[in-house]
Amino acid sequence: MKQDIKNYTLKKFEGFLKENNLPSYCGSQIFSWLYQKRVEEFDQMSNLAKKTRQILAKNFFLSKIELKKREVSKDGTEKLLFALADNNFVEAALIPEGRRLTFCVSSQVGCKFGCKFCFSGKGGFKRNLSCAEIINQYLAVVDLAGASKITNIVFMGVGEPLDNFINTIKAIRLLINPKGFGFSKRRISISTCGLTREIERLAKLDLGIKLSVSLHAADDITRSKIMPINKRYPLRVLFNSLNRFQQNQKQEITFEYVLIAGLNTARGHALKLARLLRGIKCKVNLIPYNECGADLRPPTEKEVFSFSEELKKQGVFFTVRKPKGRDIKAACGQLSRGTLPVSFR
Repeated sequence: MKQDIKNYTLKKFEGFLKENNLPSYCGSQIFSWLYQKRVEEFDQMSNLAKKTRQILAKNFFLSKIELKKREVSKDGTEKLLFALADNNFVEAALIPEGRRLTFCVSSQVGCKFGCKFCFSGKGGFKRNLSCAEIINQYLAVVDLAGASKITNIVFMGVGEPLDNFINTIKAIRLLINPKGFGFSKRRISISTCGLTREIERLAKLDLGIKLSVSLHAADDITRSKIMPINKRYPLRVLFNSLNRFQQNQKQEITFEYVLIAGLNTARGHALKLARLLRGIKCKVNLIPYNECGADLRPPTEKEVFSFSEELKKQGVFFTVRKPKGRDIKAACGQLSRGTLPVSFR
């Protein structure tokens, strides 16, 4: 059975070349054709021997992802609905902010973890995305915006990236490989709800990418109310893993904190957060809750101000994230598995 060539890292592909008595340097040439010159047929790889092209065509195929719908917010944010080969769908987003253009990529169809402030898992979990499906989202966005315009990539779309560990890491390796896309590893962030074993696996790989942790509460009782994963990996266990990650990586960790009215916005919550983060090199992204069908409410401006002022007093470095794409449901927590609109069927 033919394999999708975009599921292969350069190292794995060089192994295939060796098994087929082909020169290893062909791997770099093929990667250049795939990810820099963007050819769609093996016969277009003109500097490869005919025999090499024939072997590639016999063993591999070149996949694409289909963009079914593109919505543009009044603030410039774009929500993209992609159709997958098995009739599943997934959403991603392009987010402009000054000179930055961030691509928010998805890693799964649906999500297993059921965080109450996030729409991604509302329809349940279907499956992991392949490495090729992750990469093809990026390629589709490059076609829309241009490679030079995309400044950052965040694995914060639909799904839990570390639950799809192998395919997510393969995709990141392709993105940062100079012979692939050559994207800066410092401009790639991966977000997790707190899968501790995978955080430690990530640390050992030493990829140099950034880690973001969905925290949203600084005590186990509150966090467990909105994040079921906390019952499996409570804060003590999570922070033991994060400390080991930071000892290995020597880099700042970002904590995402969705502010939900009446739940985690009081002065006491801010004090708990400051105590929890003491001794960790980090920053906090405060995110006013974006409605996603749950019985939760966005914070008032007063709540956001008083919470952030308390963090400031405690010496916690933070930013308040301005909501982007709310009018098209592309803001943080609003992306979903997606369905094809009736008019597109």
